[in-house]
Amino acid sequence: MRKLLYITILVVIALTTSCRSSFTPVERNDFERSDSAFVNYLKNEGVPYTSNNHVTVLNGAHIKFDSLFNDIRNAKHHIHLEYFNFRNDSINKELITLLEQKAKEGVEVRAMFDAFGNISNDRPLKKRDLEALREKGIEIVKFDPISFPWVNHFASRDHRKIVVIDGEIGYIGGINVADYYLNGIVGVGEWRDMHSKVQGDAVNELQKIFLDMWYEETGERIEGENYYPEHGSVGEADVAVVDRWPGRTPARMRDAYANAIYSAKDSIVLISPYFIPMPRVRKAIEDALDEGVKVTLVLSEKGDIPMIPDGVWRVAYQLMKRGAEVYMYTEGFNHSKVMCVDGLYCTIGSANLNSRSLIYDYEANIFVFGKEDTEELYNYINLDKQKSYRVTKEIYTKRCWWDRFCGWLVTLITPLV
Repeated sequence: MRKLLYITILVVIALTTSCRSSFTPVERNDFERSDSAFVNYLKNEGVPYTSNNHVTVLNGAHIKFDSLFNDIRNAKHHIHLEYFNFRNDSINKELITLLEQKAKEGVEVRAMFDAFGNISNDRPLKKRDLEALREKGIEIVKFDPISFPWVNHFASRDHRKIVVIDGEIGYIGGINVADYYLNGIVGVGEWRDMHSKVQGDAVNELQKIFLDMWYEETGERIEGENYYPEHGSVGEADVAVVDRWPGRTPARMRDAYANAIYSAKDSIVLISPYFIPMPRVRKAIEDALDEGVKVTLVLSEKGDIPMIPDGVWRVAYQLMKRGAEVYMYTEGFNHSKVMCVDGLYCTIGSANLNSRSLIYDYEANIFVFGKEDTEELYNYINLDKQKSYRVTKEIYTKRCWWDRFCGWLVTLITPLV
């Protein structure tokens, strides 16, 4: 019922809301590398861009949680967590046990979750759970609690997945706190996703996102060098933190994705769930194909929301006819949100390429500039491609008429931008 309610709400929003803004894509200059063109765009737009970073790609939930829990154990001053939801299950209980211990040691622990994200999962945190956490020294708050008239609160949800530890270590990506990332879901299979660990100056930007949201919800202003320490020589990666905040930077994420795609000269490789890209992003992909850029999409034939996979199939087939290589992941639901451009730079984060993420939600991605990190991410994407089959006209036309009708319907109600 919750999933059906969610779909109904999305349809209402789609049919009653428009979101238009001016957009000028970067030009494909034959003499300028794609990473240079995109960096110039980001700097001109005022996107936080830092050097002196080290980025670790965390290929899957097991690796993410092992790394995160180890860093939490070593925390000295504060732990900040911002997630769409903390599902009340085994991995969440393990996390809470660690946080309770750190709070007992005097470490400041602040956590924030989205109110709708909480009620939309099948094991939500309840009022008694929150009271118990607060009694043990964990400050935890809901973002934008849902109250009458509740429908007004469904438009912009906090979909970010950010952790900052001691101002020195940051985590950002697509993995929520839920054990199905580790164990999969019956009827769907593996729930595949990726995350990243960041050290260096970019951590201050992740910290700012969290503390701005904390102030927005609690009215508590938190500042000082304990939260924004100076970072020594950590690494050589350049990192741009692209944050979508409705009302502040409403077009930033979709423009960043579109311009990243427009900057490509050789190749674009991406994985994205719910892949029904909004018109701006879809046009960028189509234009890239027309310019001879090799576009490889790794998508999922399964999903967790009814009818959405049918829409994904329809878009995938249409892009395939224009020249894209499309692969359908077969081992479950690939929930990763990653992209590599020309082998020169890449992105990891929470933003899907659909209208839900790029028009309404609070989202955050990092764009990482460097061949080494990009090659590592590309290799992980390639492994997923090997667990997929390539879509052909014969495969698509064998789908029943009802599935194809549902795909047409889903893409029809996507908001136009």
